Amino acid sequence: MQSPQIPKPRKNWKRWLALVPVAIAALIVVLLMRTRSGPLEKPADEIGIPLRVITVPVVNLIPRASGHGLAEPAQVWQAVAQVKGSAVFVSHLLDAGMLVQKGTLLVKIDPSDYELAVARLEAAIGEAEARLAELDAEELHLAASVKIEKASLTLAEASLNRKRNAQASGAITPDEVDREARTVLQQQQSIQQLENTLGLLPSRRKALVAALASHAANLQQAKLNLSRTVVEAPFECRLAAVNIEQGQFVSAGQTMFEAHGAAAVEVEAKFRPEQLRNLLSDEKRQSLEAGLTMETLRDVFDLKVTVRVHSGDWVAVWPARFDRIREIVDPRTRAINVIALVDDPYKKVVPGIRPALMRGMYCEMELIAPARPDSVVLPRSAVHGDHVYLMDADGRLRERKVRIAFTQGEIASIASGLTGGESVIVSDPTPAIEGMKVDATPDAALQHALVADAQNEAGAE
Repeated sequence: MQSPQIPKPRKNWKRWLALVPVAIAALIVVLLMRTRSGPLEKPADEIGIPLRVITVPVVNLIPRASGHGLAEPAQVWQAVAQVKGSAVFVSHLLDAGMLVQKGTLLVKIDPSDYELAVARLEAAIGEAEARLAELDAEELHLAASVKIEKASLTLAEASLNRKRNAQASGAITPDEVDREARTVLQQQQSIQQLENTLGLLPSRRKALVAALASHAANLQQAKLNLSRTVVEAPFECRLAAVNIEQGQFVSAGQTMFEAHGAAAVEVEAKFRPEQLRNLLSDEKRQSLEAGLTMETLRDVFDLKVTVRVHSGDWVAVWPARFDRIREIVDPRTRAINVIALVDDPYKKVVPGIRPALMRGMYCEMELIAPARPDSVVLPRSAVHGDHVYLMDADGRLRERKVRIAFTQGEIASIASGLTGGESVIVSDPTPAIEGMKVDATPDAALQHALVADAQNEAGAE
């Protein structure tokens, strides 16, 4: 048997030799790719959101509240005739709109009937007094007569006793004794009549005294009616509607004219309950007790009051004083009515600047409470629910919770969460992302307006 033959390798080394440069080039490429550094990376610039900011101010906040209402005179006098008669005098000042001084004679009603009534009653009183004097004299006369008659009775009784003794001795007849006894009885009867008359004198005096008192009361009424024929201004006032002319017959109870007191004008304005509450500090609210009188309430509120009338771009201002709070709450608006008084509105007239405060003027009433020092304030628009947005020291947006003590107009008083000096964002950051970059622009005008409003610099007199 013949053994198998082993094939001989082919002589293809020339082909492998041709691949060597290619392998070397590939190796060089791999080495270059592994050792090169690559392109430099440049980080992208972060763009800040443009927002307005203010520095949180700490001020002496002046709490205040504004309401509106109508001006009314504090005193309204309706001159009602208390007696009847013809108007014999009507003053030339008695015209609507005229300002008259206290004690000015305005109307006089014919006093003739009332003067006659006074004269009659004075005569009746004189007659009653004369009858009382006559009664006193009669009492004295009767008392003297009784005394005399009693003395005569004593003599008659003595004579009767003597005659009875004489009859017992047979010196005189029984007829003479009887005649003497009859004389004694007649004397006793005379004394009894005089004493009866004296006994009636007290009742007669009582009747005369009562009549005298009645005449005196009637005389006082007649004089009062006589004085009512003269109508004078009871206080300085401005006349309103006038319904009387000279010569006109006036009935009792008829309204002749109306006048408004010039001493003070009331302004009754409406306020929401929370407005009045915000005027009281926490300490004062805690000091309130049941049974407060209006006088103590004035002391508790300690308010400065200003009344204004706006007409276009013209504003008239009056200083006023808090007087009282009405007894009811408006059923529709739930508002509380506060009444303030403007004293001497006519004496405070400044031509071209401040007119007289008259009935029917629509007024704004501002109540100003004592300042609350070290108050942190913000614009209401900068408070979003229970938090605000701050810009931190790195210029990034941060959210912080706050608690509002109260709001006043466009101001929010902050009770906690801010201490002052922080940078608060006053723009509306939409969307507000915690930590986002802020391109801040200080709003100096808003900050200045906020401080001025909080300190009531714009409304200062």
